[in-house]
Amino acid sequence: METHRLRNLLHPELLRERLAAEVVERTTLSFYRYVRLTGTEALRHALYTEWEQLGVLGRIYLSQEGVNAQISLPRANLDAFRSSLDAHVAFQGMPWKIAVEDDGKSFLKLKIKVREKIVADGLADDAYDVTNVGSHLDAENFNRKLEEGALVIDMRNSYECLIGHFEGAYLPKADTFRGAIEEVKEVMKGQEEKEVLLYCTGGIRCEKASAYLKHHGFANVNQLHGGIIDYARQIKAQGLESRYKGQNFVFDERLAERITDDVVSTCMQCGATSDRISNCQEATCNMLLVQCEACATKYARCCSPSCREIHQLPIEAQRAWRKGRSTRSTKTKAINDPDGLRQRIREEEELLARDGTLYPELIEVIQAKTNSA
Repeated sequence: METHRLRNLLHPELLRERLAAEVVERTTLSFYRYVRLTGTEALRHALYTEWEQLGVLGRIYLSQEGVNAQISLPRANLDAFRSSLDAHVAFQGMPWKIAVEDDGKSFLKLKIKVREKIVADGLADDAYDVTNVGSHLDAENFNRKLEEGALVIDMRNSYECLIGHFEGAYLPKADTFRGAIEEVKEVMKGQEEKEVLLYCTGGIRCEKASAYLKHHGFANVNQLHGGIIDYARQIKAQGLESRYKGQNFVFDERLAERITDDVVSTCMQCGATSDRISNCQEATCNMLLVQCEACATKYARCCSPSCREIHQLPIEAQRAWRKGRSTRSTKTKAINDPDGLRQRIREEEELLARDGTLYPELIEVIQAKTNSA
């Protein structure tokens, strides 16, 4: 098959309709492996061909250092998918983690990309020994070391920590993995001899974070094997207490999966207790925020009155207004100043009540679209 055909270019709304119409049960799973790969472009094309036939949807990154994948596939094809993985020597016996909560709608299409790294860390590979990783701990031993007073560090981005985390964990304020690594190194300076526990979503970021911290003098570094996803499976299977509270942020259509009933965050718009996380629906914003159901209704699932006003325009007027504008979330993915957001909302509501619009220029845009219709 021609390689340019090995991709899905259908519109997301059509893909959502197709997925909603499916009658098969799907399973969402993730896996990664650091392994030396060659011929990654050819491998990418081969995997796309194989996995498309198995109904796989999801996001897979390949690089010379390995594979990182989050996918869903029809449950009936799990054995065939295992055979497909094992047929590639580098992927034989690949362990995978099953999603905690799964409605079968986690991904819309199959995307396999070749990248420089399977996790964007911004670090030079020759700057430290990436194979000198921390000790891997199962759920029981991770809990035990927590009780013994080890330093526990969340290696996820700030917006991932918002809706769930381990009790007593240091939560980075950075919104990139590179930023989180550097922040942790600086904040923990002077505590290099203490026992450290690292955790992340599925374990992959802790592989590099643990090696990086060991390179910088941390003597006793441990990491949660399989990450939060496998921790949730283990505590359920073994009847252990969950020291992780709340939801686990995931990078797919679900955005989150619940680990415990604890709600550890508040709505960024009104301050009510909530861990409902979503993206602002205004296309040039798309910022992640914690938003309760009441505010989702009030602001039309947008982050502010200004975004709501654009989002509620006729689609042609929206497109005309957006022309030439950059998307805010290309600079930062999530709102990280709830107090600032609430102040902005108050100011915008006052202007809206006084002037009837936050965008006087929209009158000309709407009139032009009406006259051309």
